[in-house]
This record gives sequence, structure tokens and C-alpha cells, in this order.
Amino acid sequence: MQKRTQQNKKTKKWLKILLLVFVVVILSIAGYLYSIYNNAQKTVEEKVHKEVETIDTTVTKKKVEAQEQLNVLLLGVDQRSSDSGRSDALMVLSLDPDNDSMQLVSIPRDTRTEIVGKGMNDKINHAYAFGGVDMSINTVENFLDIELDYYVRMNMEGLSDLVDALGGITVNNKLDWNDSGYYQKGYHYAKGNIQLNGPQTMGFVRMRYQDPNGDFGRTERQRQVIKAIVDKGASFNSVGKINDLIEVLGNNVVTNMEFSDMTDLFANYRNTRQNFTSYMMQGNGTKIDGVYYLQVGEDEVQKVHDMIVKEES
Repeated sequence: MQKRTQQNKKTKKWLKILLLVFVVVILSIAGYLYSIYNNAQKTVEEKVHKEVETIDTTVTKKKVEAQEQLNVLLLGVDQRSSDSGRSDALMVLSLDPDNDSMQLVSIPRDTRTEIVGKGMNDKINHAYAFGGVDMSINTVENFLDIELDYYVRMNMEGLSDLVDALGGITVNNKLDWNDSGYYQKGYHYAKGNIQLNGPQTMGFVRMRYQDPNGDFGRTERQRQVIKAIVDKGASFNSVGKINDLIEVLGNNVVTNMEFSDMTDLFANYRNTRQNFTSYMMQGNGTKIDGVYYLQVGEDEVQKVHDMIVKEES
């Protein structure tokens, strides 16, 4: 009996030790996650979040609360030391939680339209150079007759760091080619599914002249990369790299989303990536006073308007 009592005491002692270790591990993980949460919140509040006059976020917050469709302007910007840069990539991302769908529409940067606030027609990507995010928002809303709820502006050079922070991405490449353009590092892009690191991704989205579809082909690759980043980000499970990802976003991304908006979108809109579609606006190239423009017809503008607004109704 005494021997059994001693064994019971030893068993209880080990159970207590195991329980203590378990609690310590859980508290350590919880503490680490809390630090990540705080770091993310601080980064967004201090470096990422920036309101604009052209979007009423009180209206947007009501849409998020009601889980209505949201339209997000994505601006990929070439930032330069000599000027404010131009929007190299211009897209409208629509998130529809009712149908668990996501739609990405590319607007070619050479599209000729009215630059709202400038009183002239010019290439749509010049709106950013003339008046920053506000003028870009006004111009896109006027061009497509839509309402934008958020904007996300990203420094295109930061795309490389973002992809590396995610551990690389996978895309389906439709052309077999070697990089001899933007980076000139001799990367070979084989046809089919390929893995890309950061610098390789930059070459992939920059290539233009080796593609028979020119800028249309390039914007298609940009949409592929965005989808790949969304997919990788949604399945991103490397806790040890989250702070690296937060740092990259803090250094390269600006948006009118608050941290609470981001957490709401993650909770209520993350399933929209289940059904992803993309489209690029079509038009005809022409030269006016020696400058190349893409003329987009009224029928095409109406078509894209209906694609976006249709999901809102």
C-alpha cells in the first residue's frame, strides 16, 4: 500500500510538471502572438494608415459592418527621387462576400481619360503624378462611374521584399523567355507553373517587349502575381516570419484601412478568394500629337462598370 501511495505521489508530481510546462508553452506562444498583434497594430497606425479626402470611411465602415461588396483601388507606384512617380499598375479589386468572390479589373496605364481636378485628358496613370492618390481615386471613379471604398498604394520596388517575406510565390507562366530587360540578370522563365522569389517576381511583372501582347500581357502577369500573393498570404503559417512581413508592408504600403478594418476584412471577407476572376480593359492604341494612348470605347467602359456595379446590386 505504501509503495502504491509513493507511485501515486510520483505520478501526480509528473502530471503537475507536465501541466506547468504546458502552461508555460501556451503563455509563451500567447505572449509572442500578442507582441505580433501589437507590432502589427502599431505599424499600421504609425506607418501604413493614411486617410484621403476623396473616400468617406464612415460610409465604408457601414458597408463592412453589413458585409456588403467593397471596391478597392490598387496602385502600384514607381517612386522616384526627382518626382512623385506614376502609377505603374492600376486595378480595381471587388470583394463580394455574398458570393464568396473576388474580381480584379486592370486599367491599362496608357488609357486616355479625363484627369479629374486637372481639367484635361491624359493617360490615366498621370493622375497620380499630378495629384497623388486623391486625384487617382477621383479619376477612376469618374472613368468607371463607380464608388471606391479603400485604396492601397504600394511601392513597386517593395514587391520584391514582400514576395521574399512570404517565402516566394507560384505562378503559371504562359511564355518561355529570358530576362534581358528590367533587371538584366539572365533569369529564365520557363513555360508552366514556376516558383518566383522577390527579384524574379519583379522581372516577371516588368517584362513587356518580349511579350507579343505588350502591356496587355504585362498587366495579366501583374494580376497573376497579385492573386498568388493573396493565396500565399491567406495560407501563410510561418509565425516566425510574420514580423518580417509586417516590416515590409510598413515600409512600402499606404492605405486608408485602419487596423480594425483589416481584422474585419480578414474575419468576414477572406472567403472571397475562393472564386477569383480577372479582366483587363480593352481598347485601341493611337497617337495624339506624337504621344501613344489607349482609347477605350464607351461600350467597354460600360461593360466594366456593369461588371463591378452588378456585384453591388
